[in-house]
Amino acid sequence: MSQPIDPRVQVILIDDDPHLRQALFQTLDLAGLNVLPLAEANGLAERIGRDWPGVVVSDIRMPGMDGLELLAQLHGQDPELPVLLITGHGDVPLAVQAMRSGAYDFLEKPFASDALLDSVRRALALRALVLDNRSLRLALSDRQLLSSRLVGVSAAMLRLREQIGALAATKADVLILGETGSGKEVVARALHDLSSRRNGPFVAINAGALAESVVESELFGHEPGAFTGAQKRRIGKFEFANGGTLFLDEIESMSLDVQVKLLRMLQERVVERLGGNQLIPLDIRVIAATKEDLRQSADQGRFRADLYYRLNVAPLRIAPLRERGEDVLMLFDYFAGEASVRHDLTPNVLQPAQRALLLRHNWPGNVRELQNVAERFALGLELALDDSADGKESTGHEVSGGLSEQVEHFEKSLIAAELERSHSSMRSLAEALGVPRKTLHDKLRKHGLNFDSASHPHPDELD
Repeated sequence: MSQPIDPRVQVILIDDDPHLRQALFQTLDLAGLNVLPLAEANGLAERIGRDWPGVVVSDIRMPGMDGLELLAQLHGQDPELPVLLITGHGDVPLAVQAMRSGAYDFLEKPFASDALLDSVRRALALRALVLDNRSLRLALSDRQLLSSRLVGVSAAMLRLREQIGALAATKADVLILGETGSGKEVVARALHDLSSRRNGPFVAINAGALAESVVESELFGHEPGAFTGAQKRRIGKFEFANGGTLFLDEIESMSLDVQVKLLRMLQERVVERLGGNQLIPLDIRVIAATKEDLRQSADQGRFRADLYYRLNVAPLRIAPLRERGEDVLMLFDYFAGEASVRHDLTPNVLQPAQRALLLRHNWPGNVRELQNVAERFALGLELALDDSADGKESTGHEVSGGLSEQVEHFEKSLIAAELERSHSSMRSLAEALGVPRKTLHDKLRKHGLNFDSASHPHPDELD
């Protein structure tokens, strides 16, 4: 496979005439440009990445691939790459064809050195502008993608989105830590989709769902005859993910023997199919996920310490939903809205008591549980939550303590739920709760609640 073009190269110069190529090279080189001179165009397109920051100057009439064919190939992968074409034949129809095909400029031999330099400099300035705009659009798109997939305004969610944004562009393997239902695969997919591997495969596998007898074959593949029943070659998940991302969930469930092979793959980036002798090089990113404390598992001998340290270079922790109270109602509205659209239903409106119930719930099943509850609500079913270890459902009326404590708890939850909604003034909040503004002001202070957030000023600042 041909080596990619060094991104420091500013101009690729292609001409089959060695004397003219040398003369043009000297002109550009003396002007301080980093130039790569080539005698032919064959194979060039596959060496130039879409974000290569330079321009191409090519003769049109050359043996093998000519300049127009090269232009078509280059613009097939990046229509905004400036390509300057030159010819010595004074062929006006050819010049018209070149410009219609998207050539940035057309120079007829002989031409002055200043004409070439002026055209190349203008093309480089345009290329820099195009790449800057492309980078800004991508950054905006990335932020929108993260906000739409990882919904929430809590400090924990803001920090998680920031960490994902920083890690996605790197080649580092990632270890995601989070309870069941917290959204580990969503985070893994976001890392993949924001990375340079976004056009490669994303292969997800739950190690805990694989039988011990097939896990090695699933991950590493096998050759015919590797074991009883292996009649033909099988490509494993690692190999299938080549060029992309492999997501390994519940990595703590892997046997120690499989962990040894995984460690070797991570260190050497090669895989060997069961029953085979060939080492297959891999270009993959591994994202592992666990709901357990792997350091503790390593101390207890249930997980290899060397694999833990190899994976723990770039850890990402997903906070459980009980630590992200600010996100509960936003997530609920998001999932309920999605479900209403999916089932072609008119969205239901949460009542204040229901909002208080959602805020009070501990969410042992995390985001997955919340999503299921939201879908039930969208379908018009009762909003009932499992708040107890024995599985009994609660409608939000069972709170420990005496009557006064229960009333206080309910009042605080009700006001907190209404605070989560958008209110432009103390008046609108008081009207929604059906109390005078002075009473509401006193109750906010009593319960330690206020409007101090990104969306609400302090109540003292409102009419």
